[in-house]
Amino acid sequence: MSLLLYAIAPVFIIIIYIYFQDKYEKEPKRLLIASFFLGAILSIIIVSVLYLFTGKLIPLTDEYSIWQQFIQAFFVVALAEEFSKYVIIKYFNQPRKAFNEPYDGIIYAVMVSMGFACTENIMYVYQGGYETAILRAFTAVPAHATFGILMGYYMGKAKFAKNRFQLNMAGLLLAVLFHGAYDFFLFISFIPGIAFGAFMSLIVGIVLSQKAIKKHQDNSNFKTF
Repeated sequence: MSLLLYAIAPVFIIIIYIYFQDKYEKEPKRLLIASFFLGAILSIIIVSVLYLFTGKLIPLTDEYSIWQQFIQAFFVVALAEEFSKYVIIKYFNQPRKAFNEPYDGIIYAVMVSMGFACTENIMYVYQGGYETAILRAFTAVPAHATFGILMGYYMGKAKFAKNRFQLNMAGLLLAVLFHGAYDFFLFISFIPGIAFGAFMSLIVGIVLSQKAIKKHQDNSNFKTF
């Protein structure tokens, strides 16, 4: 039970933080909960199916090949995981009437991302124990949050723009870019010290995420001056 608490605590800390950043018009809790569980279950199923195909089509034959690890990081892992989240946001959240201001893209994307991160974190923590739980609480879980914020920023803009497709794709690609960079530096850990790049990409993602949150707060349809 304590391992489970260690696994889910950072997820819910992030959810609470993002929820209270929605300053002007809160989202229906039922939609937030539904988004979380879709991320926790459906997103994992989509990723698992995609992995069945990519594992066969793009196999990792040399773990010390930088090029193969690049492909694995960006096109096998990052693209599959972020696409699985994107599908839910695009077809479940974005059409909703409650999705009525740009910040909603961020909060729904984070709920889906944290659902995914919660399931993933539980699996990793039960395998790796308390050290894994503490490490991931400050790395992988906030990383998933930043991927969600960056995707949600553009999908929030897309809801109210004519070039919706381009903005949605920008959100997906930005999330894949940061996710892929984070994983790539971890995958090539056979190069001494290179894993520091994952930490740096996370810091950049957090800085950009804070700016994205602030911009959508300032542009809220419900902000009173």
